Amino acid sequence: MERLLYLDPPSPAETSRLDRLLSDRQSDWWDQFYAQREGRPVPFFGREPDESLAAWVEAGEIPLGPTLDLGCGNGRNTVYLAQAGFAAEGVDYSTEALAWAAQRAHEAGQPGLPLTACSVFDLHRPLGHYALVCDSGCFHHLPPHRRALYLARIHAWLRPGGVLALCCFRPEGGSGLSDAEVYERGTLAGGLGYSEAQLRAICGGHFEIASLRPMQAQPAGAERFGADFLWAMRAIRRAEPVPGAGL
Repeated sequence: MERLLYLDPPSPAETSRLDRLLSDRQSDWWDQFYAQREGRPVPFFGREPDESLAAWVEAGEIPLGPTLDLGCGNGRNTVYLAQAGFAAEGVDYSTEALAWAAQRAHEAGQPGLPLTACSVFDLHRPLGHYALVCDSGCFHHLPPHRRALYLARIHAWLRPGGVLALCCFRPEGGSGLSDAEVYERGTLAGGLGYSEAQLRAICGGHFEIASLRPMQAQPAGAERFGADFLWAMRAIRRAEPVPGAGL
């Protein structure tokens, strides 16, 4: 397994330095990305929820309750969860994405769906509040030095027994850069891909991994989204992080 950097969060000063080094995708970049919606073959621009999320919900493997969808994009998973009875809210870095999500929510009969424009690292939410935190495509855009704090925040927001439902790039879906190369080149080059061993090493301190599998590709016109270059992980909040697992 390639050496993973920053399994524990760096100091605030070092975090600020590394953030400045990796500043190629700020909120204005994502606003432009989501503003260009027409005629683009972007798989997750559809309305369909993740096949893995829907499968876990329909099997009763995720408890109903307050739900936070991080990096919600156009709201396809947020809307699905609200329709399934979850008290769902979406958060995204991009105001363009959230405008689209609000439109989708209105069309789906979910007007007033709570949507917040914010970085996850500036987000303030009650401790132990959520039954589910959903992340479909946010984690693989995090630089290595931000991963431990990200998982620690999710752990803190989830209630005991709460679930993290995560979809992220497998190695073939990502840029192919190692952690060290991210800092050598000053970019994530579109997002990082993870091996199964890497995901278990990164997430296992905060969560018991109940299911980790490749997402199932879906045919055109299917009612669910699925791409086999992604992992689908369902993980249960540990009562306490294991020593050395970050904050």
